[in-house]
Amino acid sequence: MRAGGARRGTRLTDASPGRLFVGTSGFAYPDWSPRFYPPGLRGDALLPWYATRFPSCELNNTFYQRPTEAKVRSWVAATPEGFRFAVKAQRGGSLRAFLRDPDGSIPWLNEPLAWFGDRLGSVLFRVPGDVRFDLGRLESFLAAWPSTIPLTMEFEAADWAVDETFARLQAARVALCATERPEDPDPPALHLTGRFLYLRLRRHDYEPDAIEAWAARIVPFLDAGTDAFVFFRHDEVGRATELAAALDEAVGRTRGAGRSVVR
Repeated sequence: MRAGGARRGTRLTDASPGRLFVGTSGFAYPDWSPRFYPPGLRGDALLPWYATRFPSCELNNTFYQRPTEAKVRSWVAATPEGFRFAVKAQRGGSLRAFLRDPDGSIPWLNEPLAWFGDRLGSVLFRVPGDVRFDLGRLESFLAAWPSTIPLTMEFEAADWAVDETFARLQAARVALCATERPEDPDPPALHLTGRFLYLRLRRHDYEPDAIEAWAARIVPFLDAGTDAFVFFRHDEVGRATELAAALDEAVGRTRGAGRSVVR
């Protein structure tokens, strides 16, 4: 498969019901031409092209501003039915919702999500590194979050990685994001607390053996019927699209080899 030619979130085999929603963080990068986008492709033409290559995208700009109805409907119209968006929660509203007023801020934060309809794969809710572990705060937030809206929590501070956090997320069926950062000496642990797996692979590049290792870790979840959202960090030239395609191919090979042990 050529770079960018990832499968579109469908089942790779009848015995493997979990879907791989692989893609990149953001799509609106005309400088990815000609490495990914055709020369001259710009503006509204980028997302339809992207959606012919990948089944999912993690939206970056929703983190900086709450999207309008017109913008969301244009994204949905530009993608096929099987496509899924991961929507980063707007940062100001996120902080208000988590730190001060979940009951008042969450409805405002989530109002635009209705326009995604069934194209919404998950909301990515990022808790910044200066917000330290506070179980009561987490419980208040989760109690106010609508159970009908799929949610993934990403905690930047390491002290959130404790059994109490995992248990509360699991009880609420909320996914825990596993993030691999450039400075991390080892890949992150995978904790399945929600209805799907969510990975953010943030290294600037990945060697083939690293891609194969990630495929070997992801496939057992897919084989068990769990969907997986996996997003590579955006870059200046489109290398992320090649990595996403490489992971898709590696998952296909690993499934063919019949591996079934989570590492």
